[in-house]
Amino acid sequence: MLQPSENCDLCPRLKAFREDNREAFSDKFNAPVPSFGSQDAEFLIVGLAPGLKGANFTGRPFTGDYAGDLLYKTLLKFGFAKGTYMGHAADGLELVNCRITNAVRCVPPENKPLGDEIKQCQPFLKNELESMPQLKLVLSLGKISHDAVVRTCGEKLSSYKFGHSAVHILENGLTLIDSYHCSRYNTNTGRLTEQMFFDVFELIRQKII
Repeated sequence: MLQPSENCDLCPRLKAFREDNREAFSDKFNAPVPSFGSQDAEFLIVGLAPGLKGANFTGRPFTGDYAGDLLYKTLLKFGFAKGTYMGHAADGLELVNCRITNAVRCVPPENKPLGDEIKQCQPFLKNELESMPQLKLVLSLGKISHDAVVRTCGEKLSSYKFGHSAVHILENGLTLIDSYHCSRYNTNTGRLTEQMFFDVFELIRQKII
């Protein structure tokens, strides 16, 4: 599988930020974050990018920050994970028929990747999709993820409008479902409630099972 190298230099700004973080937090992961879960899964979750003190520190997507607390709680509730989520990569949590990745593999300053950085990471997302032979459904967390998936599949954004709980059937046969990102900001402002997130996963479970 195509993966960015530990010292990937495709994005100069992200490389510089990574090097700064390696100096400041030398005991943390501080590298492009690999995907989590089996390639044989039918269900892929695509997030935005690693959080500075979440996945960038732990080396596992959505692990160690609030977004992960809500995501893994939901995955456990709906049977897409088993074990106990403890906020670190060695907690023994396992995904069930599910895999998680990010549109951008390296942590960006202020959690805001630039357009060129998203584009540079597109080959990794394309390879991710193509390397999952059983893949049926993709969940995009946020509009940046949605746009990245649509573009990676060679489709026009104008044909697939992002919207919470929106369901899209792509030309390649994949089902794409959207959700607002499970970030602390979105939940604190009420843009995304826990029940809204659960409702998306209820829809997903109906389509996967």
